[in-house]
Amino acid sequence: MTAQLSALRFGAGDPARLVRFWGAVLEREIDGLVLPPTDDTGFPIRFVPFADPKTQPNQMHFDLTSQTPEEQDRTVARALEHGGRHIDIGQKPEEGHVVLADPEGNEFCVIAAGNRFLAGCGFLGALSSDGTQRVGRFWSEALGWPLVWDQDEETAIQSPQGGSKITWGGPPVRPKPGRNRLALDLAGSPVEVDRLVSLGAQLTTVADGHAEMADPDGNEFGLRLVA
Repeated sequence: MTAQLSALRFGAGDPARLVRFWGAVLEREIDGLVLPPTDDTGFPIRFVPFADPKTQPNQMHFDLTSQTPEEQDRTVARALEHGGRHIDIGQKPEEGHVVLADPEGNEFCVIAAGNRFLAGCGFLGALSSDGTQRVGRFWSEALGWPLVWDQDEETAIQSPQGGSKITWGGPPVRPKPGRNRLALDLAGSPVEVDRLVSLGAQLTTVADGHAEMADPDGNEFGLRLVA
């Protein structure tokens, strides 16, 4: 069976604080250090300890959608109320999205209403990623999710059941300074290790029923081995 996306791993200096922030912003219930999905098209977000210093924008960030301008304003206000802040990454006023950071500096965007690319994707519209066309195609094969965008070296995939898209912006891709704070965790049979390697992944370690791997761009991901 093709590996399944089991969770998004979110590294945090203070996981308890960050799960509370994101629980409030995403309006999800909190289960320990996990935010379970709100429906069967979503995925859990699992907060784990992470001590590495943050030296540049994350490889992956959330794009949150809005149905109306008022909803965009409410999302921004909710984030600021719970410890978020505005940041400037060179965005232009006419682009319509608001760029914020959570209490540990992790970037995210609140997209303006009327965005056609994210229409129907739900509130967590996309995991927007820095990455090559090759890595987008890798993840399409790895998860069995179709490419819903593959143009000008930009790629996007989405589960056949719908839900959030995962996107990669193409070149230029920033040099990778260290471990990523956000990473995908998968579940699959042991034979998936060899299949993922054949698609271009690298195997780092295997221990206690868990494989640590990296995609063709060097981004870490986990694979929980199941029978």
